Amino acid sequence: MTPASPEQFKDAVRQAWDASASGWNQQTPAIRNWLAAPTATLLDEAQIGPGMRVLDIAAGAGDQTLDIARRVGEGGRVLATDISPAILQFASENARGAGLPQVQTQVCDAEDLLPGETGFDAAVCRLGLMLCPNPLGALRQMHRVLRPGGHAAVLVFSEPQRNPCIGILMTTACRHAGLAPRDPLTPGGLLSLGKPGLLQDYFSQAGFTDVATERMQAPFQLPSARDYLHFVRTSASPIVQILGHLNPEAREAAWADMEEQLEVFQLPEGWEGPNELLLAHGMRPLG
Repeated sequence: MTPASPEQFKDAVRQAWDASASGWNQQTPAIRNWLAAPTATLLDEAQIGPGMRVLDIAAGAGDQTLDIARRVGEGGRVLATDISPAILQFASENARGAGLPQVQTQVCDAEDLLPGETGFDAAVCRLGLMLCPNPLGALRQMHRVLRPGGHAAVLVFSEPQRNPCIGILMTTACRHAGLAPRDPLTPGGLLSLGKPGLLQDYFSQAGFTDVATERMQAPFQLPSARDYLHFVRTSASPIVQILGHLNPEAREAAWADMEEQLEVFQLPEGWEGPNELLLAHGMRPLG
């Protein structure tokens, strides 16, 4: 059940991502294979280039953070933030391991970004904004920390019918957990920003100009549905969180049910789960 207040919700999200941090980091190769093309377009639309100061919000274990750091080069700076201290520690370690000292990290709530700090050339958020209970508030914070003329870009999941795998996972998890089906557009959910026009409207309300959105196909390709569920079980904390109070036998029954349903996406050459993302971007006005 969703906690009663935004603060309780965020505490639950923080704890869940702390618990899933190691698994998410270990799944970096699969995540990169899934999101490489959308991530490149995300950084293009944020107009990230050499020497820039860039904010990466909900950075996770920092896969895209390293891409940003390579774009800005030695003369730039990247600040990676996340609500989870545990997952952000992996981002810091990964940056050091990649020889990218221009990356810094800071634990931070996306809805209360870096009080008193401004002047970033660009801000990005890859698959994190939809998990904010107040995404408009988070976008207003992104707008505040940018310099005039700076660009923001985000990736989120599009509407439920275009992301059937997530729908199967959420519906099945709730049913086995004895919870009522969740409205996928409820704030803070994986598909909560998928309603057509909603994200673009939020960008405009937050004060951005030259706002645009585009759809991007991002199928998840693995050998089998079981491999996909292994990814989800080790790294996708929102689903794991729903099943957390069940006993081991009941949890296994839920996962087996999901696997059976997800096998509909098995092809002769492997498993391909449909996913569609929305990329939205805008600029803080010069005036």
